[in-house]
Amino acid sequence: MSVVNPSELSLEDGRLIVRLAREAVENIVRNNRRIAPPEDLPSIFRRPGMTFTTLELLDETGKTSLRGCIGFLAPVHSLAESIIESAVSAAVNDPRFPPVEEWELDRIIVEVSVLSTPVELKPDNRRDLVNLVKIGRHGLIVEYGRFYQGTLLPEVPIEYCWDEETFLSETCLKAGLKPSCWLNPAVKIYAYEGRVFREKSPRGEVYERSLEEEYRSQCLKH
Repeated sequence: MSVVNPSELSLEDGRLIVRLAREAVENIVRNNRRIAPPEDLPSIFRRPGMTFTTLELLDETGKTSLRGCIGFLAPVHSLAESIIESAVSAAVNDPRFPPVEEWELDRIIVEVSVLSTPVELKPDNRRDLVNLVKIGRHGLIVEYGRFYQGTLLPEVPIEYCWDEETFLSETCLKAGLKPSCWLNPAVKIYAYEGRVFREKSPRGEVYERSLEEEYRSQCLKH
């Protein structure tokens, strides 16, 4: 069974994805119960898929802060199961944060990234990696040997207005390596594409983020 490519998804699929993630978060926090995938989901949800769920906490001023983010870079689950597992893990298993508490549910915004299969970038000249990375389209994985691996999702460089070289360097740091590690031919660099569906407000309308447009408007306007 083929792995779901993000390009196959409709906006309605995206709405179902975020609602399923929200339901998984609410049930694990309120009832300590992991939900099962609903039987009436479209057939694409039964195919292997890769997702990351990001939870952000909305404060009184309208600003958000990261509350959890976990997912899968390999198609080890069906799309539906990947959504549920990544949502549950983001809520209660992210080692950077304590488990989400029930009072926070009304202030949490749910975002789900659906990812494509990673592809290794192999330029003849390592410095040409910056020309292969597309901000707003690609997430990156840096891998060195068995023990060093890190990834940054496509939306991360948008948040910080990074250029391509900074994105590569920051992914190296995420992998526990020096920022210049991407210049080392022994280090593997992978790119994957993603589509990002997000609540406008806690339990609110779901929309698809246009990362390339966000980057142009927020980071290239000066």
